[in-house]
Amino acid sequence: MMQADKEKVSALLKTARGQIDGILKMIEQDRYCLDIYHQITATQCVLKKANKEIMTAHMYHCVKEAFEHGDPEEKIQELLANEGIIRNRLKVEILPLAPIIVTRTSR
Repeated sequence: MMQADKEKVSALLKTARGQIDGILKMIEQDRYCLDIYHQITATQCVLKKANKEIMTAHMYHCVKEAFEHGDPEEKIQELLANEGIIRNRLKVEILPLAPIIVTRTSR
């Protein structure tokens, strides 16, 4: 179950959808290449914010819950499998989980 702020994520995605509609119109109107490029870049930033919101909530809710219930292996494997994407594309570090892991394993 997604734990991210649904209103925030939805608003970001609706903004991106509106930007994409605008970009399509710009293409139809033969607008200047760099103007289109800048709008695409702006849309990517909005999508990145939505993705970061979802991933951050996943780490602080789903992953934390798995550790608290003593069954973290699946979540750890998910994070490790996606670690490069998480760090490089979203600029979210997995390091905030360290206190959760230490707390869980210290009990």
